[in-house]
Amino acid sequence: MTNDLLGRHRAVLPDWLALYYEEPLEITHGEGRHVWDAQGNRYLDFFGGILTTMTAHALPEVTKAVSEQAGRIVHSSTLYLNRPMVELAERIAALSGIPDARVFFTTSGTEANDTALLLATAYRRSNTVLAMRNSYHGRSFSAVGITGNSGWSPTSLSPLQTLYVHGGVRTRGPFASLGDDDFIAACVDDLLDLLGHTRAPAALIAEPVQGVGGFTAPPDGLYAAFREVLHERGILWIADEVQTGWGRTGEHFWGWQAHGHNGPPDIMTFAKGIGNGMSIGGVVARSEIMNCLDSNSISTFGGTQITMAAGLANLNYLLEHDLQGNARRVGGLLIERLRAAAAHVPAVREVRGRGLMIGIEITRPGTDEADPQTAAAVLEAAREGGLLIGKGGGHNTSSLRVAPPLSLNVAEAEEGAAILENALRSIP
Repeated sequence: MTNDLLGRHRAVLPDWLALYYEEPLEITHGEGRHVWDAQGNRYLDFFGGILTTMTAHALPEVTKAVSEQAGRIVHSSTLYLNRPMVELAERIAALSGIPDARVFFTTSGTEANDTALLLATAYRRSNTVLAMRNSYHGRSFSAVGITGNSGWSPTSLSPLQTLYVHGGVRTRGPFASLGDDDFIAACVDDLLDLLGHTRAPAALIAEPVQGVGGFTAPPDGLYAAFREVLHERGILWIADEVQTGWGRTGEHFWGWQAHGHNGPPDIMTFAKGIGNGMSIGGVVARSEIMNCLDSNSISTFGGTQITMAAGLANLNYLLEHDLQGNARRVGGLLIERLRAAAAHVPAVREVRGRGLMIGIEITRPGTDEADPQTAAAVLEAAREGGLLIGKGGGHNTSSLRVAPPLSLNVAEAEEGAAILENALRSIP
């Protein structure tokens, strides 16, 4: 049946639509931190549909909210008042840390980043955008135009002039050998030099932890230092929280808060985990930025009643059960367990991350050279052991990505770490 479905998939869907595994997997149902495939095999899920199943599979509170809302009304568009949309916007505005915040809902992180770019360029009357090397911001025409990872940017054509800044990767590049303070100072000097050679940009867009790039991050405080430079020039800071938001990093509710002593971002985007599988994305911005557009607009599917009901139930569960604290505690145990396991595997260059957002970089032993074949082999071996993980990476690297639902318990963390250790040790 799976081979038949794979043939049908290939017959009608694009060739560039990636599938994991030599024998692609059809996931039929899930519960908690586990999923099952069409053959009845059970897996511990350490990727959550690309960090989207944030709390748990089939979380009763969310499924109940979706079912009850579906029995009333599913959708009406933004042309009508929408109580669940207003209620979720109020919660997110209060949590964002942005003063006088306004919230606009979209259907994905790509669309959220696209909207943030629209707002920033319209507000600043500039189509120049600063972005980070090794970044990923989505697959729309504007989003691929600011993505600093060639593997995910299929065209150089763009409505924007994009300039790329150092700093998103701590252990690679020309400043990697510096201490944290000197690294930040060098990146700020690079930013200042760049600004001296270009027209005033609209904004800098940055992921606090680079997701598709392999869960890489700068030292804490880099974006605060950048913000000081940007603020003096009126340049906006867009924090792309599509993967880092909602407490996944454990230490902070938003990734930007590790860099926040100069204030919150001007614009923040979010998506993925808030819907726990439902299609929710969005933008938070100060009112004068959000309201700068001088034409009418609507969203047909952004903020539908059914997705907003799911988001509210999911956010309530996250906060009431302190899943941020759980990500900090269980994630801390998991990363130390993985570092101990990787210490005996020459192909592992680095285990990095925070909370339940962990990257394992695979290279040819004794070098910094990427080894995508070995990374793929570990992915396969983990699946054979009953564990689903992700992969990514920039700078020609191959990284495994570990990002379980935030309700992961200690026993499941130990189980997953043991499977992944065996997969790593299977490297020839």
